[in-house]
Amino acid sequence: MPAFAGMTVISIVTPAKAGVHLLPAELGKTARARYLAQMPIDPVTLTQQLIACPSVTPEDAGAQDVLTYALEAQGFEVHRFTDGSPPDGPVENLFAIRGQGAPFFAFAGHSDVVPPGGGWTEDAFHPRIDGDLLYGRGAVDMKGALAAFTAAAARVTAHKGTVALIITGDEEGPATHGTVALIDWMERQGHRPDLILVGEPTSSARLGDTIKIGRRGSVNMWIEVPGTQGHVAYPHLADNPIPALARIVSRLSALDLDQGNDWFQPSNLEVTDVETGNSATNVIPGVARARINIRFNDMQNGADLVAMVERIVAEEAPQGRVTARISGEAFLTPPGELSALVSDAIRDVTGVTPEFSTTGGTSDARFLSKLAPTVEFGLINATMHKLDEAVAIPDLYALTDIYEGVIRRVFA
Repeated sequence: MPAFAGMTVISIVTPAKAGVHLLPAELGKTARARYLAQMPIDPVTLTQQLIACPSVTPEDAGAQDVLTYALEAQGFEVHRFTDGSPPDGPVENLFAIRGQGAPFFAFAGHSDVVPPGGGWTEDAFHPRIDGDLLYGRGAVDMKGALAAFTAAAARVTAHKGTVALIITGDEEGPATHGTVALIDWMERQGHRPDLILVGEPTSSARLGDTIKIGRRGSVNMWIEVPGTQGHVAYPHLADNPIPALARIVSRLSALDLDQGNDWFQPSNLEVTDVETGNSATNVIPGVARARINIRFNDMQNGADLVAMVERIVAEEAPQGRVTARISGEAFLTPPGELSALVSDAIRDVTGVTPEFSTTGGTSDARFLSKLAPTVEFGLINATMHKLDEAVAIPDLYALTDIYEGVIRRVFA
């Protein structure tokens, strides 16, 4: 970026024409955020500001301060609170609301990002524009969507009903002190949206080609089979746990959970780890362990799957133990009002007719869907969680236009 005496370049691109926003170099991040909040919201500028905050879960690093100043300048009432304690917390959470009454539309997302890892072309938290691409951790997942929605909301300041943002700093982590805590807080305050749009990067080959109307559930299980350690030359004095664990793994791997349905692919169980911790060649181990993950559709539920695995383990190794963690249940928002208005907004801006999908990993929509019909739509996901994560600048502007179209349709 070009440099000028005593000045710092904050953004290079505006919707109308190429240009620069110049701010005094001595201004800190907070002051820059305040200054920018008083300007027309530009999604590229705001995305840059957010990327510059190294908000690796559970650290916020100022990201929600940036959002707060931008939202308050648009007439939002912003509520902030932290939840949890180390190592999974404390987690910063943000709820912003404008207007009152019905309809009540909420946008949801997360300001946290995954660690950048080594090997970036430049600093992952130094936003860099090269041609039509804006690089930086979170550009796609999902600071770009946060900026696009904030910019879109700034264009529709006069509306009946209520618009809100539900923003957590814990989506990429354990997800125990983020959206779950926000939902509890919202219920205590009497805030219950009618429709929710999550800004996850759902597009595949081009912006607008995919809307997620559901997600599969996920459960991790840790299986431990105890034995008796001993010398391999004296097996009668030991009890090898590996054969029992092998039978368990074999039975689990052979399971055919279901054949899927109209909206979901078949549920699948995967063995993700097997170990004994035994580094010696002449020792029978005293314990054998395995870890499995099941991604399941709405034909299953987490508790029943855990009970099934527990039965198999008990049959093959009566002393065996199963520890389970259900990350979330499957959910489905059947095609209807919400998916239709998002589809219409996408077609108006891009000419693309999106397909409805339930593929991919989990998201905080698994929690939000319990409040109201929930779908996900956002940027192209090709570089999320990768080195040199980048968003196409034209896509950021188009996404802003789409989100504006969604807002206007909700309040039409």
